[in-house]
Amino acid sequence: MSNKLLVLAAACVLGATGLAAAQAGAPVSMSAQDVVATRQSALDMSAAAFGGMKGVIDAGADVKGQAFAAKGLARWAKQLPSMFPAGTGADSGVATKAKAEIWTDRAGFEKAAADYAAQTQKLAELAEANDKAGFAAQWATVRQSCGACHDGYRAK
Repeated sequence: MSNKLLVLAAACVLGATGLAAAQAGAPVSMSAQDVVATRQSALDMSAAAFGGMKGVIDAGADVKGQAFAAKGLARWAKQLPSMFPAGTGADSGVATKAKAEIWTDRAGFEKAAADYAAQTQKLAELAEANDKAGFAAQWATVRQSCGACHDGYRAK
């Protein structure tokens, strides 16, 4: 599946609940189970898009074709903290790898997420410019930023 389709699918998953609630005239209200399922699906799709970028890097291909996926990743990264509202951790009874530190160290979590968002935005800009070397280097930086958040805020 292409990166564009993965990003489009993520947008559909994230938007479907809001659209259904808007049509019903009700405020968006999701159960903890729905929030966790939505964020896990979006995280899976972002990982797939990111993995696809690595394939392009390894092939030495032009990276301009990764701009759509990279922009989608950057948009997702900006929304990441909102996908972890109170009541959606392990204490909710829903299976999740989200550590309690997401909520007990919210400032640290939001700082890590902001760094990830900034790094993914740079990745998108480099893709748009078709800067192969810069994109490859920034991909590694994004991977480190992503990993730093996982290290502190995701259970193994």
